Amino acid sequence: MTAAVFGLGLIGGSFALALRDNSLAGEIVGVDSSETNATLALQLGLVDRIVDFDQAAKADLIVLATPVDVTPVLATKILNQITPHQVVMDMGSIKEELCEVIAQHPQRSRFVATHPMWGTEFSGPSAAEHGAFKGRTAVICDGEKSAPDALETVRRIYQTLQSPVIPMSAAEHDIHAAYVSHISHITSFALALTVLEKEREEERIFDLAGGGFESTVRLAKSSPDTWTPIFTGNKYNVLDVLREHIHQLGVLRRMIEKDDKEGLRKAMKKANEIKRILK
Repeated sequence: MTAAVFGLGLIGGSFALALRDNSLAGEIVGVDSSETNATLALQLGLVDRIVDFDQAAKADLIVLATPVDVTPVLATKILNQITPHQVVMDMGSIKEELCEVIAQHPQRSRFVATHPMWGTEFSGPSAAEHGAFKGRTAVICDGEKSAPDALETVRRIYQTLQSPVIPMSAAEHDIHAAYVSHISHITSFALALTVLEKEREEERIFDLAGGGFESTVRLAKSSPDTWTPIFTGNKYNVLDVLREHIHQLGVLRRMIEKDDKEGLRKAMKKANEIKRILK
């Protein structure tokens, strides 16, 4: 099987490594809008060759790991080119807009919409990791709209990577992603902005920042080019979770203002219940 990966950053680069490490593709070619990224990906051995769009569109497996605002148009262009034996999959963090754009395409059944629930705060080809998807859930959205053989190909790949596969609708995915992924990033960005605004002495931030601060603000190092289109593309779900988050912050703030120790204790005790889910 030949594989073409569009977008050779953290996710695309790591997936290319996974395909190679697990002997899932005889040749892996890459496409990236950044010449610097393309050159680096080739130097790092993420792909065997850098090719143009037309060459990549001939691969047996076509993987879209591009920013989410680019993917719908790119997916349409690729579906215009492919034959019925090819499989196209994406790895983006939002799904509803993409699935709506391609819904009526004659080749829609060759597309499998996926989201592996993995990432780090780093970006670019040098951030790619071996074994990145092992043990990480992979969501397949609207699988009933994909051809059985295309769906099985993608499922088999994730199973080989030891990624548990779960099905969801595109709309359901985007709601849950907002609550368990997108809010974490926007909160981290906000915390970083708060500290940078209030703590003017960079040396003090470095000296005094403990493990709790570092782990909470880690995601603020993430690429704005990646996250701006995610926040705006999933804006209604993100705004919904933000309203609830701001409400909860307000509740805690009022308790602190009133020295409501018992209220704070109960609220934090309730928050501790997350341990049952995230062990």
